[in-house]
Parts: sequence; structure tokens; C-alpha cells
Amino acid sequence: MSPVTSTRDRLIDAAFALFEERGFDETTVDDVAARAEVGRTTFFRAFRSKEDVIFPDHDAMLGAVSARLATATSATVEVAVTEAAHLVLAHYVAEGARAQQRYRLARNVPALRSRETAGLLQYQRLFRTFLDQWTGDGDRPDLIGDLRAELLANAVVTAHNHVLRRWLRGTITAEQAEAEFAVAMEEVFRASRPSGDTAVVVLRSDVPVERLLPALREVVADATPSYDEA
Repeated sequence: MSPVTSTRDRLIDAAFALFEERGFDETTVDDVAARAEVGRTTFFRAFRSKEDVIFPDHDAMLGAVSARLATATSATVEVAVTEAAHLVLAHYVAEGARAQQRYRLARNVPALRSRETAGLLQYQRLFRTFLDQWTGDGDRPDLIGDLRAELLANAVVTAHNHVLRRWLRGTITAEQAEAEFAVAMEEVFRASRPSGDTAVVVLRSDVPVERLLPALREVVADATPSYDEA
């Protein structure tokens, strides 16, 4: 017996299929509803617009990221930020082909690119707000602390997106994305630490170790001695 597909999932499947066939601008809400064999009213119960069909539930992901950051202590800031950013990467990788299809669509439709950028800014603001709690600097907390938080939040989002886009383009596998993400985040924090400090970021992953290690070795082959194999 085939698994039962929800109305929402049918609408998403129909929309993505039509966007690929006809193009985003040429596809209407009525087209999507008809392909999913539901009425226009049913579509708008699930989504506010056809743009909403494209993007994942950023509110839910922002909530998950915020919840992970909220558990941090002064000793676990780097781990918290790394794992929080990894939640977003893992979500996209779990979507598989759907995430890659969304990426292709967003590259070709200015309205979708703008919405994607707005979503990235939400993550950046969230990380910046969190990091601002841990980056104060004595007599000049407003200047130095705010600047450090801003720079570090930008670096975290940039590193995450660099790896994610390599996977979205098909340049690397999911296993390689896991390994590259760990190295990218370590580089973000290494650059932000005072000279001479060393830290190890441990990232939990569902990928079996025997599959992850070859990709990790490849990524860190040319890295500095601070990236020791564990």
C-alpha cells in the first residue's frame, strides 16, 4: 500500500513539478491547486502564496536554533553556535533533491532570491543577538563587543552557506558537507580567538563514522597542525 500523502505535501509536490515544467512566474496558484486535485481555498489554507510553497518553515528552524543557543554557557559558546548552525545544514541535506530544486529556482527568480536573502538575515540577527552576550570587552562593551558579535555572526552564516551551497550545487556529497562544515566552523572560531589559543569543536552527526572519516581526511589534508585527527 502506498503511504498516505497529506494535502500540504501534495501541493508542494505539484508546485515544484510545475515550477520545473513551466517556470515559477508562469505557474499560478490555480495551476498548483489543479495539479494537486484540490480547490483554490484549500491551497490558501495551507499557504499564503506560491512563494510560501518554495521555502522551508524558517520560523520552526529559527525556533530550533534559538533553543539550542539558549542552552549555552560561557564555556560552551562555540559548541552551541556550531551545533545550532548545523541544525539548518542538516535540515536542508535531509530534504535532498527538494532543497537542490529550490536552490535552482531561487537562482533564476529575483523575488525568490530576495526572500532567500531576507531569511539569511534572520539567522544572522539571531546569532548576532546571542553572541553579543559573550563578546563584551571591559570599558568599551558597546563598541568592541557589538563589533565582535557582528563580525562573528557574519562569519558563522557565511561559513554555513559556503558549505551548504557546495552541496546544493552537487559539488560535494552529504558526507563531505558534514566534514567540510566541521572544518569551516573551526576556522571561523580559530580566526576569532587570541593567537595561540586552540579549541576542538565536537559535532554530533548521524552519519556513520566509517563513512565520515574519509571525507574528513580529504577536507583537512592541507590544514594546519591544529586540525588533528581524533
